[in-house]
Amino acid sequence: MTDPRKLWRTYFGAAPSPSIAEVSRHLWNADADEPARDPAAILEQYAVLEQYMVYVEMADRISARRGLTNTFFLTVNTAVFTVAATVWQDAPNGPRWLLVFPLLIMIVQCLAWFWLVRSYRQLNTAKYAVIGALEERLPASPYWRAEWRALGSGEDPARYWPLTHLEQWVPLLFAATYVSGFIAIMAG
Repeated sequence: MTDPRKLWRTYFGAAPSPSIAEVSRHLWNADADEPARDPAAILEQYAVLEQYMVYVEMADRISARRGLTNTFFLTVNTAVFTVAATVWQDAPNGPRWLLVFPLLIMIVQCLAWFWLVRSYRQLNTAKYAVIGALEERLPASPYWRAEWRALGSGEDPARYWPLTHLEQWVPLLFAATYVSGFIAIMAG
């Protein structure tokens, strides 16, 4: 059995930040002290740096689109709750079973939201793996080795809990709320 205090610290506490020495140990690549002297090597390193910058920008845009997607679905679900609360103030007359149709629509949109979040996570996972591979060809590896290791590689929630692991639960919570509300209305 897991110690409840450890469980509490893991999910609600915060781990200490890594020291500069710890980060520095993983930041620089092995050949960072050896500047390229051959013109072809200099051009190759410049090309890798340009590709790296473009790729990091693309990964950032994917994250921004994921944020916009979440905002859209949160807005839709908030509007649904507002409309439902307004309409249900005076308990409408009519067959309750007809509520199965809006329930199905909302469940499907929650599933679409869940799958989009999962897809964005998978896409960014691949993009950051490519960024890590590109960083191996650069003098420093700020994301792949330094930052990611400083964050415990996403394995310790007290140090860092990847956002996509949290945001994938939001559509499921909305879907569970819709189902629970439907059951409560049908039972009442």
